[in-house]
Amino acid sequence: MTKLLRTTALTATLVAAFASTSAWAQTAAVKVEGAWARATVQGQKGTGAFMRLTAPEGARLVRAESPAAGVTEVHEMKMEGDVMKMRAIPALDLPAGKPVELKPGGYHVMLLDLKAPLAKDTVVPLTLVFQDAKGAESKLNLSVPVATTPPGGGAAAGHGHGHKH
Repeated sequence: MTKLLRTTALTATLVAAFASTSAWAQTAAVKVEGAWARATVQGQKGTGAFMRLTAPEGARLVRAESPAAGVTEVHEMKMEGDVMKMRAIPALDLPAGKPVELKPGGYHVMLLDLKAPLAKDTVVPLTLVFQDAKGAESKLNLSVPVATTPPGGGAAAGHGHGHKH
């Protein structure tokens, strides 16, 4: 019985140590502010998630994941001639100490093949995967609020995200 109690205590200590280490690794790398995802309507299969990312030491956003979508990608939108083009990008550089905006009409996280509509005033789980200068990956798990406009109703509210995927 004493051996069982010692084993249980050791296991609990190890789990706590690993949990606190992974929480530190997840939150130390990149600061996320103003995150939100655009609400959808019935039958809509894609939407965007937006936020401001700041990496104190510099990093790259290499991937995004969400159980709410069949496909989750980091995208950019830019003008090519007089046509707005959107495409998935392999990574988004986050220069040290400089905020990078993910916003409608620019860089964003695209949620495609949605499993259900994203209703206003709910949250969607989103995991961002970053890579530091040494190539080490860290994950940041977010619960992103779903809204029809950015938090505070900012200027980005007028930009559409009407993609046909």
